[in-house]
Amino acid sequence: MRKTGLFFGSFNPVHTGHMVIANFMATQTDLDEVWMIVSPQNPLKNKKSLARDHDRLHLVRLAIGENTNLRASDVEFSLPQPSYTVDTLVYLREKYPDREFVLIMGGDNLGTLHKWKNYEILLRDYQIYVYQRPQYDLGELADHPSIKIWEAPLMQISASYIRRCLREGLSVQYLVPDPVFEYLEGSGLYK
Repeated sequence: MRKTGLFFGSFNPVHTGHMVIANFMATQTDLDEVWMIVSPQNPLKNKKSLARDHDRLHLVRLAIGENTNLRASDVEFSLPQPSYTVDTLVYLREKYPDREFVLIMGGDNLGTLHKWKNYEILLRDYQIYVYQRPQYDLGELADHPSIKIWEAPLMQISASYIRRCLREGLSVQYLVPDPVFEYLEGSGLYK
């Protein structure tokens, strides 16, 4: 049974920090692969600032390139919106019974996991791999048996900072993977 990590995100846009975490989880843990799941709408975020779903998916595919440990997924595009992680996991488990799915999240999300739809089911049925983020308290769930904390290398890059730079005509070179940078330079995305 393949052990597949699911790294959900708006990836608006995908940046080097996302790729470092995805690659760390795929190569330095017991996971066989990581799927980067582009979320159409996070119920806890404002949809107005999002680029179109397929544009964000295209950027994730560009960022992954030839890395066979990573995969871009649009699975949530065809599911009811807003997207709830527990519903996506149920769907994936039914569609891919030969895989064991593991949820990947930042420590900032672990502190608010109790606000997620059916979070008790997530804790009961899935392992959750958490990468720590500075200045965020992991909360009381950090000691739960389904939670595994990892010391992944982190970069202080935010998608909102990248979007602001693009709107202001500032360079985002090295903040995003090279193919993403080249695409953003030649498109009007986020400008």
